[in-house]
Amino acid sequence: MTGFEPLIGAAAAGLGGLITSLVKDKGTETLKKLDWDIGKNLALKKAMVDYVRRYIDRYGTLKVACVRMDYPVRLDEIYTAVQLLDRSTLRYFESEEALQVQYRESGKRSFSVTQSEKKPGLQVANEQQYLMVLGGPGVGKSTFLRKVGLEALRTLGRRDFAGKDPGNLLVPQQIFYQHPFIPVMLELRQFDKANVSIQAVIATELDTCGFPHPEELTELFLKNGKLLVLLDGLDEVPSATLNHAITEIENLVDRHSDNRYIASCRVAAYTFGGFRRFKDVAMAAFEDQQIQQFIQNWFQKERDTEINTADRCWELLNSPDYQAAKELAQTPLLLTLLCVVYDEFQDFPKKRHALYGEALDVLLRKWASEKRIQRNPIYQELSAELELDMLAEIAYTSFVDDQLFFSKDRLINQIREFLIDNLNAPSHLDAETVLREIEIQQGILVERARDAYSFSHLTFQEYLTAKCIVDNNKIDQLVRDHITEKHWREVFLLVAGLAPGKGGADRMLLKMETQALAYVISEELKMLFSWAEEVTRGSEPEEISEHLKRALAIFLAIAIDIAYEANTNTYLNPFNRDSENILHHLDSSLGFALALGEDLELGSFLFGYHNNLTALLAEQIDNAINFEVDNILNHVVDSAFERVLLRASEITDTLWNYCVFKEHLVGGLVDDLALVRINISNHSIQSLSTSVLDVFSKNLHIPFENAIITEREAEQLLNYFSSLELIIRCKEAAVRVSPQVWEGIESRMVTVPTE
Repeated sequence: MTGFEPLIGAAAAGLGGLITSLVKDKGTETLKKLDWDIGKNLALKKAMVDYVRRYIDRYGTLKVACVRMDYPVRLDEIYTAVQLLDRSTLRYFESEEALQVQYRESGKRSFSVTQSEKKPGLQVANEQQYLMVLGGPGVGKSTFLRKVGLEALRTLGRRDFAGKDPGNLLVPQQIFYQHPFIPVMLELRQFDKANVSIQAVIATELDTCGFPHPEELTELFLKNGKLLVLLDGLDEVPSATLNHAITEIENLVDRHSDNRYIASCRVAAYTFGGFRRFKDVAMAAFEDQQIQQFIQNWFQKERDTEINTADRCWELLNSPDYQAAKELAQTPLLLTLLCVVYDEFQDFPKKRHALYGEALDVLLRKWASEKRIQRNPIYQELSAELELDMLAEIAYTSFVDDQLFFSKDRLINQIREFLIDNLNAPSHLDAETVLREIEIQQGILVERARDAYSFSHLTFQEYLTAKCIVDNNKIDQLVRDHITEKHWREVFLLVAGLAPGKGGADRMLLKMETQALAYVISEELKMLFSWAEEVTRGSEPEEISEHLKRALAIFLAIAIDIAYEANTNTYLNPFNRDSENILHHLDSSLGFALALGEDLELGSFLFGYHNNLTALLAEQIDNAINFEVDNILNHVVDSAFERVLLRASEITDTLWNYCVFKEHLVGGLVDDLALVRINISNHSIQSLSTSVLDVFSKNLHIPFENAIITEREAEQLLNYFSSLELIIRCKEAAVRVSPQVWEGIESRMVTVPTE
């Protein structure tokens, strides 16, 4: 049982009704002599059922072995409604520079920066009699054609079952196919000979199913506009017979224009000017709603529903660590790979390089192989290994130049230089031809506007950049030039995973440590680090790591110092412009520092949510001084006193419970805060705040004399802690790291660098 039985029976009956009516009204004498009553003519009934069943068996299920699908799934179960774009509105930009600006302003990883109106695919299929669907590899063109054909069968089934419900498969969706036509799927790669006739292929299909007089029936269907002709994969037609295929399709449409036609082609191969009557549309990349729906459709087994597998997968994909993986999910083929991987491990791998490498290999080799696409001979001479090296060089040089979009001329020159310089590359290969074949066959490089290209996914450019760095021993240069640059972060993680040999990433991590220490150069920062070591050393028990204790101590000291600064200024402007810049750097630094440990709640409590250092002093300073200056009623001022002391006590209790500082230091804090509370009546709100800050400063031996940290030092601190956080993430992404090397790095975190 496939679950399609209700649809097969209903669609076969609908098909029988359509043919009977058509033969009666328009059929030839030969056809009219036959008994078309499927209630009596069992052979004819079998032919109807076989036709519907063959379509469903071939196109109603999906199994994509190249993304590790071990078993077929019903198309209806996982299909996610696609969106189509009017191709004529896609190219707004005149240069790669304009694309670059638009991409940066979008704030997203996706290269799909168009704002063209999108329409549901089935809606467009209903509206357009002649439709050409364009898109890159794996975006779902063939699946969309299959789905429209399936919906046409569903419409045929409803044709003879109006007001009835012979199974859930006939229930209309929000948008359903409105035309009761007979679907015919033609895979155009079978046009491997110059004498293939589409009409003959259709007749052969009818003959295979057992229809009488298949040639006459085919002519009858076409002449009276009863077919939905699905022409899948124009780009898969061998180049030697492409002109014949185009002419054959054009002639068929001209001769039998009352039928409906939907064709598909990879956009890079659609260079002949297009079919005259056809509306050209492009498949839109999956958006969040579609990705989530696909995941929900994929994980709908009873056990998955019980444990909310789909929700957990979606939540993980949305986490900051997996934004690069989520970008791949915009392509249905690669989203399928992600779902299969998550289904197997209930997680995505920390070693992301393996996942991205597999995804790249799917487009480079496996997808074409699975679809049995014939490659042009000129391209076969460039081996897969050479091509990967060439793409890696292109990715690296562009990434170093901060160019995510690049001109066609630049690409051709890079390809030409690679072919000339590489002894194993065939020198006679034409660079422009190589670019075109990569674009058509694999879609790794995509033309985004006229003569302006990018990689299909930023994730692939990052992966290939990392490969080039590892293959060409550029790790030292990477660390020296880019350790603090945010857009290089994913490359660092991939390099760590790709690093070969025993202890793979050891050398890289040590180099990163050295570079991080270069930011701790001022005497003030060294003094602060030294103080943090002293006041946290030996605190027991070890609830959190020693380096996180030192980091928290540093930021608490800085926050108290900032509070002193604010407390001495007016309530209208507690921070000057330089201080605002400092706070911006420190807020970011704190976020990286908290990531050094796993207990993020501790840091959020001590310093306020959203990495906002000013939260520590907001209750004590800003509101309190406002109360004083505005001379608010005494009971409100008393409330402010209580909030100041309550916040101070909460911080003290947390420091005690987590053993951030030595026990006797926190004990002194507790005692002195109690004295401040006893003498609260002797304080104004501002002097109370100063007294509380004095208690922290004295008992923790904070090494400041009311001198706020400078903007330069705040920037150095940001670079240091962002580098440390990246070191930890690279360690997690690496395949092999020597335990001794890592223990040494970890023990030296947030300590004074040795000379």
